[in-house]
Amino acid sequence: MKFHYSPGSCALAVHIALEEAGAQYDAQRVHFDRQEQRSPEYLRLNPLGRVPVLETPDGVLTEVLAILAYVAAAYPRAALAPADAFGMARMMSFNSFLSSSVHVAYAHHTRGARWSDDPACQASMAAKVPANYVALFDMIEAGKLGEPWVMGQQYTVADPYLYVMTRWLERLDIDVNRFPRIAAHHRRMNERPAVQRALRAQGLAAA
Repeated sequence: MKFHYSPGSCALAVHIALEEAGAQYDAQRVHFDRQEQRSPEYLRLNPLGRVPVLETPDGVLTEVLAILAYVAAAYPRAALAPADAFGMARMMSFNSFLSSSVHVAYAHHTRGARWSDDPACQASMAAKVPANYVALFDMIEAGKLGEPWVMGQQYTVADPYLYVMTRWLERLDIDVNRFPRIAAHHRRMNERPAVQRALRAQGLAAA
């Protein structure tokens, strides 16, 4: 398999999941500063020009949610997803919340041009992001987070996705310690060997 990523992006969640699964893959950095995501070759893989992309023996996958689900299903011995239908649905519900609400809320900070061409409107959206992000993390802290992992005792692909979203708090100058349970989860994640390997591979430090 070939995994395409940009350091510190949401693709880090997939990178961690691949390491947790013990998957064999080649990691290929996409240099956004060189606009490699807009090259004809890359756009053939993902017409949106975004990461992550995972080239598998069966074809190309895009979107964090789908790739995380694929890794969990393709490597069942790693037990990265609940075995029962309801547990699986709960995990997907959590990851969908991260994808459709938390991730999108953050995108308004640096990707306002996706929604408006007006610089004043983009600035207004960006100014609202910290408050929106805190409100969503309050929801996670209050009722969406198990212990020690998102789903409780079982570590799943929901954990690396939350880990990445939590890392982004620092970019917004939000102290993770205002969310004690999330902060504890983040510390546990930083201690996992798979997380440390993915961080090293991307040239990142534990936040």
